[in-house]
Amino acid sequence: MQSDFFSLDGISKRFGVVQALDNVSIAFRPGEVLALVGENGAGKSTMMRILEGVFGPDTGTVRHGSTPIVFGEPRDSHRAGIRVIHQEPEIVPNLTVAENIFVGELPRLAGVLLDWRKLEEQTDRVLATFGMQQDMRPRQLCGTLGPAQRQMIEIMRAIRAGGRLIAFDEPTSSLTDDEARRLFSVIRRLREEGTSIIYISHRLNEIIDLADRIVVLRDGRLVDDSPAAGASEQTIAKLMVGRGIDDLFTRETWRSGEQLLDVAGLTTDRVSDVSLRVRRGEVLGIAGLMGAGRSELAKAIVGYDRRIAGTIAMNGVPVLPNSPHAAIVAGIGFAPEDRKHEALLLFRSILDNAALCVPDKTSSFGFFNRRKALEIVSPLAAKMSIKAPNLDEQVSKLSGGNQQKVVLARWLARQPMLLILDEPTRGIDIGAKAEIYRLIDELAASGIGIILISSEMPELIGLADRVLVMAGGRITAELSRPDIDEATILKHAMPQSAPSPGDHIQ
Repeated sequence: MQSDFFSLDGISKRFGVVQALDNVSIAFRPGEVLALVGENGAGKSTMMRILEGVFGPDTGTVRHGSTPIVFGEPRDSHRAGIRVIHQEPEIVPNLTVAENIFVGELPRLAGVLLDWRKLEEQTDRVLATFGMQQDMRPRQLCGTLGPAQRQMIEIMRAIRAGGRLIAFDEPTSSLTDDEARRLFSVIRRLREEGTSIIYISHRLNEIIDLADRIVVLRDGRLVDDSPAAGASEQTIAKLMVGRGIDDLFTRETWRSGEQLLDVAGLTTDRVSDVSLRVRRGEVLGIAGLMGAGRSELAKAIVGYDRRIAGTIAMNGVPVLPNSPHAAIVAGIGFAPEDRKHEALLLFRSILDNAALCVPDKTSSFGFFNRRKALEIVSPLAAKMSIKAPNLDEQVSKLSGGNQQKVVLARWLARQPMLLILDEPTRGIDIGAKAEIYRLIDELAASGIGIILISSEMPELIGLADRVLVMAGGRITAELSRPDIDEATILKHAMPQSAPSPGDHIQ
């Protein structure tokens, strides 16, 4: 059994002047969860592409046991028993759940007609294994599913097909806590069955809970390969970026400014009777569990979700309801949680995306003026350290952290008075997180009001001047420093803390 494992032996890969991997050797042992961590650009994605046969190494060898193997294409990697589950689900929206899970291996009658009865039976068994029977149906079109459900289909498809080595790339980035727990149970079961597991995540608490061994990459080099027992988030962070998590937060002492935003009795289909205020230079944190109504509150404030009752005012001036344009004119910027689908034009350039909200400053006689756009965007890109060859780089090619910086640059170009950030560091590495934390502090120091929605307790504790806790679509508590701590937030975030908003509305 010990000879039946994959390994990398002295793997190097260069792209132009960039050394993506430099003499990396790793063994992926059966029955072990190996956590692969590192900042964006550390070499994790390059390693996964070599393992799945997208391209080969410049030097070094991929081995199965003691036998060298060469993948000419991804199909060769699949035949060898390697599966890579990517962060962005590769789902066909106009096919059903069943067809997506069994794509390439659909049962046929007489080799021609699709055997729907057998396919549904097979799909029901897979859904039951993951506890997903209530979340989706075999004949449901995947275009009707949410991001978390699409991610689960990608996971179920890869695991159903079997494999000696399965790599998970940020698998929980769009999953609820309950879905993540179910996934962890499946991963532990696979480990017990002798499968080799690679687990890639920026969530260090997941790494510590799940991994048997932790491998750290930095700038394409392997800097540590150690048992997970005894590891802490602090030690992992220091190996990744050279400093601990506590050093990431640079929040200065907040000095109370004039009142900026006043929300009174705000009610929508998802939030009920919410009132809050934000002052200039204040970071107001919004905490709560999945489904508490945090994102819905943000979308109601900026006019995306229909306002049933309540008022919103900026600097004492009412903001028209149900109008994102009115919110922008009032000085409100919004970086949504799902940046790829709700904020970015993925196949347009950095320049196009960052200049999107300032057409009045980047046009001449009704036409886009590239020179004017560059004058605005170039200093912002430099200030925010957006890593790209140039501003014409397609946004889809950027890392998650750099994509988030493009979203923020768009709003900074607009010079907002209030900026709402919904999960601004989700799915980005610890180095990019530090840069965004620094930016939040600088923006607040300049007098911009910040609403920070986050599921990361350290972010709220380290950055927020006040925290509002939500449950069931309502505010259940308001906490001020030094009373902002994880236990208190969780106590008020539990669903029993508040009735359903629907009860109030009806």
